[in-house]
Amino acid sequence: MFLTISTTGTPELPATDLGFLLHKHPEKAQAFSTSYGQAYVLYPEADAGRCTAALLLEVDAVALVRRGKGKGRGGAPDAALAQYVNDRPYAASSLLAVALSAVFSSAMRGVCNARPERAARPLPLRIEVPALPARGGTDLVQKLFAPLGWTVTAQPVALDAEFPEWGDSRYVSLVLESETLTLAEALRHLYVLLPVLDDAKHYWVAPDEVDKLLRAGEGWLPAHPEQKLITSRYLSRRWSLTREAMERLELVRLAEADDSEVEEIDNAVEPETETEEKPTPLAVQRRDAIVEALKASGAGRVLDLGCGQGQLVQALLKDTRFTEIVGTDVSMRALTIAGRRLKLDRMGERQSSRVQLFQSSLAYTDNRLKGYDAAVLSEVIEHLDLPRLPALEYAVFGAARPRTVVVTTPNVEYNVRWETLPAGHVRHGDHRFEWTRAEFGEWAAKVAQRHGYEVEFVPVGPDDPEVGPPTQMAVFKQVTTKEAKAA
Repeated sequence: MFLTISTTGTPELPATDLGFLLHKHPEKAQAFSTSYGQAYVLYPEADAGRCTAALLLEVDAVALVRRGKGKGRGGAPDAALAQYVNDRPYAASSLLAVALSAVFSSAMRGVCNARPERAARPLPLRIEVPALPARGGTDLVQKLFAPLGWTVTAQPVALDAEFPEWGDSRYVSLVLESETLTLAEALRHLYVLLPVLDDAKHYWVAPDEVDKLLRAGEGWLPAHPEQKLITSRYLSRRWSLTREAMERLELVRLAEADDSEVEEIDNAVEPETETEEKPTPLAVQRRDAIVEALKASGAGRVLDLGCGQGQLVQALLKDTRFTEIVGTDVSMRALTIAGRRLKLDRMGERQSSRVQLFQSSLAYTDNRLKGYDAAVLSEVIEHLDLPRLPALEYAVFGAARPRTVVVTTPNVEYNVRWETLPAGHVRHGDHRFEWTRAEFGEWAAKVAQRHGYEVEFVPVGPDDPEVGPPTQMAVFKQVTTKEAKAA
């Protein structure tokens, strides 16, 4: 995918000043690594009369797929074919917009120490984008660019030139011309409107995208007649982010109309003094769900396997029905922190007799873990490499064999609801995998069948009708000989 930026000049104001404005020398081709492939800047022509800079982005489509495989939305089975069969290497999209921002960041801000007067003045500009997805057709292209001072030529690209009866594709060949805009303004228009026309982002839209939109849209977006459509599409129709952006844009518009600062307009309401009820953190909801499952099982002696910093052990100690609580972890540092959290050195004799911490690895059998009523694996399995799961399975279900086992793990399908989580990323850098509900269910069912347990699944956190809960919990209960025979 590529685009070209051309300008004309005179001997007094040579067109080659474009190289200064873009901070890229016309006499050499330059390469830049981006998150999505290699970007190149080169000049097909460069003299005093006319200068053209080209931005070429070679997208590494296979690397994009591999990076997302098994992590977040990129690992969804129904997206597998779409990851390989797409227009990413050829058509201008959010990938090109991101490259534009990365390669021409100073030019987009209007910064040019060598030619500051040229950066502040309008230029005769011609921008060409040979293949641009345009969901909305040429009419929408006109509606988006024409109000900004561009003369727009958008030619539909036929689906197949040899078969004109098939009609036009959703792509256009775009030419923009203007003599009233600065280079910085032109680049900011492209940065916002390329993904808007494509109506897609190739990365997860986080809350900071609102700030990016407002920065790039400064001076033109608040008054644009298609402001709502631009905002909604740029933010991938995330209604909460779109609402926030629209509210902030309205403040900008009001401030400009009143010839005042935004801060002066946005002072009608005093800072809130009432304490709003904060949502319960997911970690607390998860601990509460585990404690309830243990209570329902009637367990008195409980193992917290992979206890980390001891939060669950601390919660269990508050309930006297749990007569013995053991926390294990492979990390001595984690156990040390847990000991400090529990204040073991200052704990009374009766309380201290109920709890102990020791180092143990779930990759090996440990005779000290036998004979307990229940064991908990809270957010543990996803930290193991998949080939090591059979060893954990045997150590817990085969060798230790507590009557009840509670396992919690992230639901990867819910990751799309985390506004701050980039697309294709897992929730924690140490997670080796994150499972869908179907994958977790299949694993749990096989474990239960192999070791004589029955299993039920409990959602933890808000149960989204489309993607399920953020945490999925499986409660395994050992099947007695009598029950097994009856089954």
